[in-house]
Amino acid sequence: MGVGRFVYTPILPLMHTRAGLSAGAGANLATANYVGYLIGALAGTLLPALVRSTAVLRGSMVALVASLAAMPLTHSTTGWLLLRLGAGVFSALIFVIAVSSLLSHLRDHPAHLPGWAFGGVGAGIALSGVLVLILRTVGDWQTAWWASAGLAVALSAAAWGLRPEPTARPTASEPQTRPQAAGPRTHRWFSALFASYTLEGVGYIIAGTFLVAAIEQTSPGWIGSGAWVLVGLAAVPSSALWAALGRRWSRPDLLLAALAVQAVGIALPALVGGVAAALISAALFGATFIGVSTLALGAGAHLRFPRSVALLTAGYSVGQILGPLAVAPLLHHGYHQALVLAAFVVLAAALAAFVLRIGFPHHLPAPGHQGTRREPAS
Repeated sequence: MGVGRFVYTPILPLMHTRAGLSAGAGANLATANYVGYLIGALAGTLLPALVRSTAVLRGSMVALVASLAAMPLTHSTTGWLLLRLGAGVFSALIFVIAVSSLLSHLRDHPAHLPGWAFGGVGAGIALSGVLVLILRTVGDWQTAWWASAGLAVALSAAAWGLRPEPTARPTASEPQTRPQAAGPRTHRWFSALFASYTLEGVGYIIAGTFLVAAIEQTSPGWIGSGAWVLVGLAAVPSSALWAALGRRWSRPDLLLAALAVQAVGIALPALVGGVAAALISAALFGATFIGVSTLALGAGAHLRFPRSVALLTAGYSVGQILGPLAVAPLLHHGYHQALVLAAFVVLAAALAAFVLRIGFPHHLPAPGHQGTRREPAS
């Protein structure tokens, strides 16, 4: 998924210079990918059986690889839009299935284990960034897409044996007690979490799409691609590290901290400039954006809100659609104003995370317990 979703970011400058792609069309391709991501997330919400299907998982991996390999086969913007739309659908299905599987199979295991699994997205980002960094001097944008498809084939082979979330088998009393315990009692915290994660989708995706192009406006070309590799490398251990910090601090506190750090990282290249600022920005962004997902989805699972992973992913993907559209009028003047706006949106997400902290129920009774209908202590 790290390759299929994010290799577009380092390839985007190559498509600008060698394929004649305009800045506006580049934003539209990003938006198409995020619309597809929303479709996939909604499919996981409305059709829960998809999340438990090995065939859907494997089919999505094959289709995602095909969408990468087909990008160089056309010079039509419409064709590219459709391919990135499909890549978004299949990426979302892979993500929802994988996360649901993690939260199910590793529920009673240390929190750092699913954190390392989330780091796989960062590894995909780093590997695809290295590919583009090498190929930008010896190849072209078509070769970069084909190489990324080859990398995705190898990673799909490694992920082929992943087991989706098993079908739940509730006891006779659980159908009545679990929905009553999950929905009414935790909805106000879930609402704050949903708002924070949706705003994060808006802010993070602006940086996730245009960070390399923004850095390359004022730095040598290799700095932008190198910064993207650093984003991936910083992302690999980030979720596990944030999970380890969860032993001392609560998820809402950590979510607030991660969003504040991310906002600083996004703003740096626009406000300071230079190689050092670009690399620090990449490290801060990579160290937080997957960690935020881990913390937010973990908080949703803790609140036992029904289908929390799919709902939060859907809100996140709506934010991703809005992000490129919101900054499109600013791109005529470069990418720096877009990064400043993204930083302010992430700060708004941090404010919602601050609201989430208020009275957050850190200890919920076990499902089916006689006390599950009481309000948790704040």
